[in-house]
Amino acid sequence: MLSVVKKHRVGESGRGATLVLLVSLSASAGFAQFSPGPLSRAHKGLSGPAACAACHAVAGGRSFKCLECHEDIRKRLAAHRGLHAVLMSRGPEQAQCAACHSEHNGEDFALIRWEGKPEQFDHSKTGYVLEGAHQGLQCSRCHNPKNVDKEERFLIAIKDLRRSYLGLKRDCAGCHQDVHRGQLAANCRQCHSMTGWKPASGFSHAAAKFQLLGAHEKVACGKCHASVPGAQHYMKFIGLQFAACTPCHTDPHRGAFPGRCESCHSTGGWKGVRLASEFDHSRTSYPLTGKHAGVSCDKCHRGPDFKQPVAHARCIDCHDPSSHRGQFLARSDGGDCGSCHRVEGWRPARFGIQEHQQTRYALQGRHANVECAKCHAPKGLDTVYRVRFDQCAACHADPHRAEFAAEPHKNRCEECHTLRGFRPSTFALARHADARFRLEGAHAAVSCADCHVSKENRAGRFRFDAITCGGCHGDPHTGQFRVQMASFDSSGGAACLACHTLARWQDVTKFDHAATRFALSGAHKAVPCEKCHAPRSTSPGIQSVVFRSAPSTCSSCHQDVHAGQFAAAAGKTDCARCHLTGDWKGPSLFDHERGTNFALSGAHRAVSCAQCHTSKRQLDNRLVVIYKLAPRECSGCHGPQIIASKTS
Repeated sequence: MLSVVKKHRVGESGRGATLVLLVSLSASAGFAQFSPGPLSRAHKGLSGPAACAACHAVAGGRSFKCLECHEDIRKRLAAHRGLHAVLMSRGPEQAQCAACHSEHNGEDFALIRWEGKPEQFDHSKTGYVLEGAHQGLQCSRCHNPKNVDKEERFLIAIKDLRRSYLGLKRDCAGCHQDVHRGQLAANCRQCHSMTGWKPASGFSHAAAKFQLLGAHEKVACGKCHASVPGAQHYMKFIGLQFAACTPCHTDPHRGAFPGRCESCHSTGGWKGVRLASEFDHSRTSYPLTGKHAGVSCDKCHRGPDFKQPVAHARCIDCHDPSSHRGQFLARSDGGDCGSCHRVEGWRPARFGIQEHQQTRYALQGRHANVECAKCHAPKGLDTVYRVRFDQCAACHADPHRAEFAAEPHKNRCEECHTLRGFRPSTFALARHADARFRLEGAHAAVSCADCHVSKENRAGRFRFDAITCGGCHGDPHTGQFRVQMASFDSSGGAACLACHTLARWQDVTKFDHAATRFALSGAHKAVPCEKCHAPRSTSPGIQSVVFRSAPSTCSSCHQDVHAGQFAAAAGKTDCARCHLTGDWKGPSLFDHERGTNFALSGAHRAVSCAQCHTSKRQLDNRLVVIYKLAPRECSGCHGPQIIASKTS
């Protein structure tokens, strides 16, 4: 029978009525044979065959009667509120109960089962999304018995309200106490947000009966809305008196002025007094002009009695006489402020160029255009006006970095500069003759900045430890004459002058080529220097010209016109064996007697070389005379007819 019951549960097809009839006919022993299983502990009181109809409908397919007992869930489903209204959105409501809350599984079976921890529950499924400060709160902060609505607490099936999540209202008052005690509207969200109780971002005082203007905008709420004492303090928002100033502010004048506060003051600020027609300060002994017109009354009237006389004959009656630390007390006017300043404003002072000319230091030249603050650095009360002026260094930094601090100059700037400007200097060419380095030759036309220049000092460098050519020009020969320069002058000062002159660098007539390893003779004397001392092809300029390693053999500069016919064993041709430097084609050193196997005799001695050496060949892409192929027989030059006639 148990196997049959598993296939035919209560409410399935048309045989449900038959099963109910069997229940009524069977005793408890018979009931156990077709019951799906024992009930849970919560429904244990409905066990037995006679109680099936309490949960199951007898007729009409698979039907349950859950909501007849669980009225709290039924009301929420009808109102479309809560988790059940979201989950049971389709199909017969009571049939869906069994999809989550399965019965007949024994007393220890949990009818309510959570997936994961309650803190991980997606609260948006209930229709109430947790926003702002509500996020992250523990469930028990809201779901606890004290927040359950009184009207619903008796409808909740779970009597231990600590285990229920039902019965909460969605308005703020459901969980939060009304701290305003009914003074304001019940909808808290008109002023406050979920982000935080303070500040009340939704509230605008402009919509209230008393609008906040001027300084009132910066006043804290508690200044006007005082806390009402009692069992629980709360802030008062209604019943405030604001028709006049006196309910909040006391009268500092103690009745001296009968008019209303706003006749002189405004919400912009208490000290910004607006003089009304009832009081005209120009009728007093001291009319307010310039900056005085905007000074608050309490600056001069120290007490509330405005009829008390106020001294005003001199500026120091109100203003601190030590504003300049007594620097002007020795003046004839005793340092009266009015001598330099006006009531229209403390700055700019009336002390200008003309007034400065009457002091011990008259402003001349560029000094006349210098701003006051350049010499009198603004330091408030500590500003110094009686400054030193006996030396330029008292105000100006030394641009030469103590190069002229010693004798004979002692940093006297006026020896080279004037008040008209730092540049140009009065130290001209004529005065340079008295310096350690006289300007001669081309140096006389060189700009000062070309020699007196320094990256660290904008004014340039003027004193040098050693005055040498290389100190300014460097070594354009890249050390090729280092040994010669050292032997010429150990200091290196005039070593360059051994070859060059001060008038012109290119003038090297003083250089004697005979003192080198290669003395110039013959046609070599007329050859320009650059023909032999040429710059490296990849590095043009005097720095790359080769002097010491210049070629000294003929073949290094001249092409072998004989195409190697007279080359020695090493493959080099010694041109000097036959030719002189004076003339290539002129008298030759070649000895035909010893240098060949054909001795010249008789008339042959007067014959030119070209008459015998006529054979030419193409060698090295040029036509070259072949000397070793010259004819030796008479017929090779004279022919057989000529020879025959001479012999006959």
